[in-house]
Amino acid sequence: MNDTMPPCPECSGTYTYEMGALLVVCPECGHEWSPTPSEAPAGESGEKVVKDAVGNVLQDGDTVTVVKALKVKGSPSGIKAGTKVRGIKLVDGVDGHDIDCRIEGFGNMQLKSSVVKKA
Repeated sequence: MNDTMPPCPECSGTYTYEMGALLVVCPECGHEWSPTPSEAPAGESGEKVVKDAVGNVLQDGDTVTVVKALKVKGSPSGIKAGTKVRGIKLVDGVDGHDIDCRIEGFGNMQLKSSVVKKA
């Protein structure tokens, strides 16, 4: 029940809420819709902001450090905490994996921004 959410276009209900980044829901009538840019909550711009595990904003080309050990399928040893990854690329990946990178000894892979820290 956010004051910045638009009223429902079906029933004019005022108790709408955001469900995910692309959907607004009305609990009174059950109507779901995508907000227009003018209806988007305050502070959101058209560009997605990706933050690391401690809240630093990441950009393409940054160098990051892995903050916890990661298991890798098909590898007897995973990626150790403290591994530096240079030249990341931010992508809209699958299942929260929003960093595309190349890790020495493992090759190309995608990481979640929640497991890295800006170096």
